[in-house]
Amino acid sequence: MSLNPRITVWQGQRVWLIGASSGIGRATASALHRRGAQVIVSARGAAALNSFVAEHPGSQALVLDCADAQQVQAAAAQLLAAGPLALVCYCAGHYRDLRATDYDLAEMLRHQEVNYLGALYVLAGVLPGLLAQARQGQPGHISLVSSVAGFRGLPKSLAYGPTKAALINLAETLYLDLHQQGLGVSVINPGFVATPLTAQNNFAMPALISPEEAAQAMLQGWAQGQFDIHFPKRFTRFMKLLRLLPYGLYFPVVRRATGL
Repeated sequence: MSLNPRITVWQGQRVWLIGASSGIGRATASALHRRGAQVIVSARGAAALNSFVAEHPGSQALVLDCADAQQVQAAAAQLLAAGPLALVCYCAGHYRDLRATDYDLAEMLRHQEVNYLGALYVLAGVLPGLLAQARQGQPGHISLVSSVAGFRGLPKSLAYGPTKAALINLAETLYLDLHQQGLGVSVINPGFVATPLTAQNNFAMPALISPEEAAQAMLQGWAQGQFDIHFPKRFTRFMKLLRLLPYGLYFPVVRRATGL
């Protein structure tokens, strides 16, 4: 079922990806560039962004720290002043495994700053402009990269999981508010993707896929007008089933599956 306008033609469309220096964000930016989009990539690392621009002629680098509200606001204003944005994709993410027995408040807050507050800052910067362009017949689309870790509580996900759960809830509410205004909204829920973040995991990651495979799944989801874009299906469908279990079954199943 198509819940959003289908995006199948990217030629000449301006797209802004925040958190595009590596991993899913960079791979998606590259895939959109190949399809003719005018790609703007943002992250803290200037060197990584400049290398992307060198490899993708015509793209634009806009260095910013997504946890700095003023930087995000200034970047959004600059981009919207230059013309409509067809897609704003928040890919920025921070991850360290953490358990309550080793509680680290600073780490908890860092996850919140990057994974959730950064998305709020971006929304504050782009929503007025996206709504204005939609009223003029130039619809845009907001996409938030969450994770299956946001579906339910998981071991070692004390800091990461709650921020991703917040993004899922945020995207659902955005959809309810913005769909009738002509704006598309989607949430991306990947399983395990081989990125610098997951490279620190010291456990087997089932159904691990490459960032390029993740990017293809995202473009396919946008082309089909999906709201919930999840992949790889052989893993994410199992995680969705776990959401249906009562706690009396869920907790033992997770302990048995993870050994934690």
